[in-house]
Amino acid sequence: MKPINITKLTGKKGTERQVWATAYDAWMASIIDGLVDVILVGDSLGMMVQGQDTTLPVTLDEMIYHTKMVARGCKSSFLVADMPFMSYQVSTSVALESAGRLLKEGGAKAVKLEGGFSQVETIKALTQVGIPVVGHLGMTPQSVHAFGGFGKQAKTENGQKHLLEEALAITEAGCFAVVLENVPHDIARDITQAIGAVTIGIGAGGDTDGQVQVFHDLFGLDPNFSPKHAVVYSQMGTEMQEITKRFAQDVREKKLVSN
Repeated sequence: MKPINITKLTGKKGTERQVWATAYDAWMASIIDGLVDVILVGDSLGMMVQGQDTTLPVTLDEMIYHTKMVARGCKSSFLVADMPFMSYQVSTSVALESAGRLLKEGGAKAVKLEGGFSQVETIKALTQVGIPVVGHLGMTPQSVHAFGGFGKQAKTENGQKHLLEEALAITEAGCFAVVLENVPHDIARDITQAIGAVTIGIGAGGDTDGQVQVFHDLFGLDPNFSPKHAVVYSQMGTEMQEITKRFAQDVREKKLVSN
């Protein structure tokens, strides 16, 4: 299969819905590669892989490490890597260096960062040196403490107007795609119609240009966690627990003897 590039992604706007999913290592990437348009190495790895309560502790070096692994299993899908907390907020020069490392060392083809008006100049700087950028608006996990939790954003009329203005601003600055997370479905639809960038929803209804899901949520790998916005197609976590119980029982009862 011929690898997906940014021209193909942007060309699908309004004609073909896009499928995005996260992966955090080569094995995960190899399972979904070619079946999804974009593989995103999310800083959600802090919560899904590291066991953190938020994405905030994830470092740039850790993102590069995981992106490098995912790149080994990503042959056809387009690879995007998250810029972790404080790897781009300090200054434009820090953002350029961070994004450059994710491409040079990690093998990413684009980076994703969170924020609207505050990130316009950073987005311009990155795109001017040839680094494709995905924006992220709505429930931005790196601002969880400012929001007071992971709840839905832009619930008021003023909030939705502000969100639309931010989407227009970061698109004009150079974002080729914008993730809209946990926002009212109507404003996600309006933004999709208003901007030239591709919109990717998660908890934002069905009228965006595509959807993104977290690998673990998609397969139900955590039997104790199922976010409202996730569509769980399997309960593999529960099945894995049952298999482990059977294995443990066989070992303890001497039913299983390795050769």
